[in-house]
Amino acid sequence: MLTDLRSLELGGKKVLLRCDFNVPLQGGAITDPSRIVASLETINYLRQRGSALVLCSHLGRPTEREAKYSLRPVAEYLSQVLESKVALAPDCIGDVTGRMVNALGPGQALLLENLRFHREEEANDEDFAHELARGKQIYVNDAFGAVHRAHASIVGVTRYLAERAPGFLMMRELAALHSLTENPQHPYVAILGGAKVSDKIGIIRRLMNQVDTFLIGGAMAYTFLRAQGQEVGRSRVEEDKVDVARELLALATSRNVQVELPIDHIVASAPAPSAAAEIATRIPADKMGLDIGPATVQRFCDVLATARTVVWNGPLGFFELAPFAAGTLEIGRALAASPARSVLGGGDTAAAVAGQPWAKDFTHISTGGGATLEYLEGIELPGLKALER
Repeated sequence: MLTDLRSLELGGKKVLLRCDFNVPLQGGAITDPSRIVASLETINYLRQRGSALVLCSHLGRPTEREAKYSLRPVAEYLSQVLESKVALAPDCIGDVTGRMVNALGPGQALLLENLRFHREEEANDEDFAHELARGKQIYVNDAFGAVHRAHASIVGVTRYLAERAPGFLMMRELAALHSLTENPQHPYVAILGGAKVSDKIGIIRRLMNQVDTFLIGGAMAYTFLRAQGQEVGRSRVEEDKVDVARELLALATSRNVQVELPIDHIVASAPAPSAAAEIATRIPADKMGLDIGPATVQRFCDVLATARTVVWNGPLGFFELAPFAAGTLEIGRALAASPARSVLGGGDTAAAVAGQPWAKDFTHISTGGGATLEYLEGIELPGLKALER
């Protein structure tokens, strides 16, 4: 059972708040602050109730201490939006950082430097976790995007901080995902894309008992099309998963679950900004499918028009390049305009619709791609388990 954050006595206490500030950077500037914004409700709640707030997060996958992985841009952004100085500690542990934590007063906030500058973070090292917890009385986890990782700041610290609770972002994420697994309204549609069938096998098997229709696009669609005996040219295919795809298609048929695959494609010789893209119902031997075509878009939209619940994980084309982004954006626009309860997995799915004016019309956009997948697969999330009383 998870503790309600609002039930904790917070005034005058030092709170270690694990956030997911793993934001995209370009030239040292944050290009999408969505993950920071998503935790502001928790941050403001803790500060307003007199907590001395110690924020921590990872950023990227550094193999050593590198300036490009510093959380300094995050500290600067937080200082602006909170209208209060948020200092950046030189490290996440150590004597200097400890003194900065001790000096924090009620309502003040300090951001620790990138947790992954220490290998002990991902190793869930006990001594490292103890150092992270030192000087704090309460632990709050608002990092849904990392809750599937058994890391020191996610799991280890809970051994040393008995008072702990999920943040408001975490609770919103869990409520949204719960709505997809417990008595969802039908018709229930799952849109699945991305590169690999292997990443989606678990969720397809799990959702096979719940959804009415799968709409499958992205590169993973070509493994399914190959399983049907179709020629897919030079499109990406996981050859070792063709038999698995064939098995999943047969399983769907046996359970009367509809599986919609692309009936036309945007093809080119290679994924490049200047590629000569064209529409094809049959993919030529020297071309590769890089997006769903207009007939597929219409077919998918027809299914979504009657849906009551939709979960979407994975873009439907090579959305990073404009010639191959239209399919993903058209489906996104149609889903946002529909009355269905719509939940988008994080990661590339969220990135694909970021900045679109209609993105605000989805019911929920998750901040965690991998965590969303594992939750929907029914896998126990270590970070949630660690928060339980």
